[in-house]
Amino acid sequence: MKNIDINRYRADKSTDLAAMPTIEDFGSTDKQLKKEMVKVREKLGEFQDTLYAHGKYSVLVCLQGMDTSGKDSLVREVFKDFNVRGVVVHSFKVPTPLELKHDYLWRHYIALPAKGKFGIFNRTHYENVLVTRVHPEYIMGEHLPGIEKVSDIDQHFWDSRFDQINNFEKHLVDNGTIIFKFFLHLSKEEQRQRLLRRLRLKQKNWKFSPDDLKERKLWAKYQQCYEEAIQRTSKPKAPWFVIPADNKKGARLIVAEILYQELKKYKDIIAPELDDKIKANLDNYKKQLESE
Repeated sequence: MKNIDINRYRADKSTDLAAMPTIEDFGSTDKQLKKEMVKVREKLGEFQDTLYAHGKYSVLVCLQGMDTSGKDSLVREVFKDFNVRGVVVHSFKVPTPLELKHDYLWRHYIALPAKGKFGIFNRTHYENVLVTRVHPEYIMGEHLPGIEKVSDIDQHFWDSRFDQINNFEKHLVDNGTIIFKFFLHLSKEEQRQRLLRRLRLKQKNWKFSPDDLKERKLWAKYQQCYEEAIQRTSKPKAPWFVIPADNKKGARLIVAEILYQELKKYKDIIAPELDDKIKANLDNYKKQLESE
């Protein structure tokens, strides 16, 4: 299997989603991809243990993508070898009445991972420049000063939100959070097939909603909004990666590789040293236990 060059997936201000592939040819079978995944996620699990013991950084993994892009199964497979005490997953839905009483970043801020832990946002603060941009009427529920009607939501409003999100992430990075943002880049045809599968398989019916078809009709608008959000918020310390998502096993492996290759660059994340006094008495402690 060929090596994965993670820089091929890194986004910047010139990213063109239409020109980026939605499927990756690894020259490998699904069985080989699964085998590689096992290796990488074991390494990630080991890193997580060290991160937890070190206790000075946290890791935030942000997942975005169209419906059926594979976010849930990616979380299940990539983080399977993590100790449950060191990872927390949050799936953000429609804001609750309490959440709407606060600014739009509040519910995300209080869900951030503590130092030593991984946090996974399955849908993220970017919904506030994605679904609300496709459906600006949703903004009215936030009861913002100066926004009395939908026509008040102009380009300046969105420019300000992009600045706020960039500042939010810069603040997190400056205080020890390592941020990864993944857009699962799915083709419209693959989404159609996955929606059909939900309808054809009885055990998958519960995943289907008629709203999926309504949102699908807005595909082009969503792609446009995703592209601008990625272009304007992919920063060196909080990068976006565009992941070909038509092959779920391939997408999971790419995400796992990006996480591992980037995290191992943090050479200061090491297990803490024992206190000198304890270290000097290790043999005595062993003898006490062995003599019981």
